[in-house]
Amino acid sequence: MSMAMSQGQVKQQASVSVMKKAMDTAEGNAGFINKMMGDEKAIQQVAQPHKGGSIDVKL
Repeated sequence: MSMAMSQGQVKQQASVSVMKKAMDTAEGNAGFINKMMGDEKAIQQVAQPHKGGSIDVKL
């Protein structure tokens, strides 16, 4: 009986550990996405890299 309970506790601890790791990874990914969304110029440069590289000036 005690071995079954011990095995159950180990399984539960492992599940909690995996869940925490997944949450940490998701939080890191969300932070990266928020950072990229806040930098509008970087997004535009990635989306259209051929635009804005040079400027023609006539006087």
